[in-house]
Amino acid sequence: MTWVTAVARLRARREPGVLLTVASVRGHAPRRAGAKMVVGQADTWGSIGGGNVEAVAVERAREMIARPHAEPELREFALNDKVVDQHGVQCCGGTVTVLLEPLPVRPAVAIFGIGHVGLELARILARQDLDLHLIDSRPEMLTDERLTPLADALAQVHTHHTPLLPEQMLDQLPPGTHIVIMTHDHAEDAALCDAALRADNLGTIGLIGSPAKWARFQKRLTTEGGHAPEALGRIKTPIGLTDITGKEPAVIAVSVAADLLRTFELGVRATD
Repeated sequence: MTWVTAVARLRARREPGVLLTVASVRGHAPRRAGAKMVVGQADTWGSIGGGNVEAVAVERAREMIARPHAEPELREFALNDKVVDQHGVQCCGGTVTVLLEPLPVRPAVAIFGIGHVGLELARILARQDLDLHLIDSRPEMLTDERLTPLADALAQVHTHHTPLLPEQMLDQLPPGTHIVIMTHDHAEDAALCDAALRADNLGTIGLIGSPAKWARFQKRLTTEGGHAPEALGRIKTPIGLTDITGKEPAVIAVSVAADLLRTFELGVRATD
């Protein structure tokens, strides 16, 4: 498997990894500059020369995978018999510099309700490198014609028509998915909130609506749903940046998107 295919496989599986590249070579070394390999949590693909260089680089790559927001690193290795490492000696006589580049799992967002605000939000998020799930119980909201503005999306866009129980989609979303609830039906919103609070593998949960709507939902979620009052803190409402107060769909979408982008940078998950 080529390193390009390995990177694509990790992205498709939503698994983190590290790309190793021989950045430079002075003297003799097992591989030339440009040689690459990919390190995953359990597997590796390709080779940067084997021996101590590769073993140390793979070990470091796995440490980077385990650490959030790891930065790219350059590591230099001297290949002579005077350098002894726990993984043995390489005495080719040269010096190798290896670049380690993290391959993080891209964020995932699910928008429940692709009405005016939902579509505007999708248009913004589609320009980001993420998995974007668009979910609606109304088929007319998900037609190709209506979603034309997303045709050149950088994001991987997935559409889901859920005519009966949209909340069942929660079990099908990737772990850590951030969900935004903004359907056309308050009963649908309430059912989604209830199901989201019962799930333990989601990212953040956002609910569009007024304080009055949330007050009604809180009562329903505690008395009928059996949720502890402190559990309701997982749901953020109102959504978006609080200092952006406009109510136009595009303004709300910008506010919500900005808040999500900030969340991605902070690496925030509801289970942290």
